[in-house]
Amino acid sequence: MKPFFSIIVPCCDVAPYVRECLDSVKRQAFADWECLAVVEESRDDTERIVRELAAGDARFRVFAEPRSGSPATPRNTGLDHACGEYVIFLDGDDMLAEDALARLAGKIRERPGADLYPCAFRDWREGRGTVQTVDNWPADAPAEMSGQQSVVALYRHSHTPFSGAPFTICRRTFLEERSLRFVPGLVYEDMEFAPRAFCRAHRVVPLHEPFYMYRTRDDSIMGVSRAAGPKLEHYARVLKSLFAFHAALAKERGFDPEVSRVLGRSWLALLRNEWFGTDSLASIPRQRRLETLRTVFSDGFGDFRALLAPAPLFRRAAGWCVVLFVRVPVLRRAIETFLPHIYERLARRARGR
Repeated sequence: MKPFFSIIVPCCDVAPYVRECLDSVKRQAFADWECLAVVEESRDDTERIVRELAAGDARFRVFAEPRSGSPATPRNTGLDHACGEYVIFLDGDDMLAEDALARLAGKIRERPGADLYPCAFRDWREGRGTVQTVDNWPADAPAEMSGQQSVVALYRHSHTPFSGAPFTICRRTFLEERSLRFVPGLVYEDMEFAPRAFCRAHRVVPLHEPFYMYRTRDDSIMGVSRAAGPKLEHYARVLKSLFAFHAALAKERGFDPEVSRVLGRSWLALLRNEWFGTDSLASIPRQRRLETLRTVFSDGFGDFRALLAPAPLFRRAAGWCVVLFVRVPVLRRAIETFLPHIYERLARRARGR
């Protein structure tokens, strides 16, 4: 029989943490699960520890792969072999909360068959000793929504791009039917995956249940990628993919234009913060920012125009300043001077609503 949960665990260079991770799965009182540990070539004892912990428990399957530089490929491998009704993505340095699976299964059975069940999580800041519960979903969000309604509900309350794969239980057949996979090589793979998954869902049921213990550490892939230079390359690949996805989605029958407005506000905020924010202007050379923006628009500006079309006039003007920065060399210095002020005005207007 198919297990209720398939837990997919990408593991690479996590020897100090993976024992806690897999032990948190083995300790669950709810036993109807399989765990697919996908171990990439590591510089430490990750694979040995994973195989030791999985030995003798038929619910574990271990896969070994070359190093890819991101959790995307091992997650895809796990999806290719998963059999469960619902999928949980658990990173190899994180943990499940105590009795998480039983609590989640109970809530899912109250409203079965949804495509996505986004949850709260516990954010554990390693080295600081702080733990806080984070729920990205508004407390007054409807108990059930369509995918596009869920995107509007989420992004109306936050300008921050949502990275939700580890904190969202997914119906496996929904992922298969929609051919939803992670883009190999992306470091910010969740940021690219989440909008596509939520926009494609028919039913989304927020659970507000903190089942996931998320470890924030400076030496993780995410921590290292936040360095000023590398992060722009990662963000550029994410935005290029998302702009193309949105442009195609906006042409489909039944598309809600409000999705364009909330996503446009969020993605323009990302452009502002990472390419034209005060810190970026001070620490990242103009040529580096220009090169990565050319990656975003390497297929032209058509996908970006589709995102700007339904935006308010002031936000469209900010977007076109980004285009002019790429296309018109003599305007670059002026745009670097004035664009941050335009975005700040946008932020003040948003806060005033």
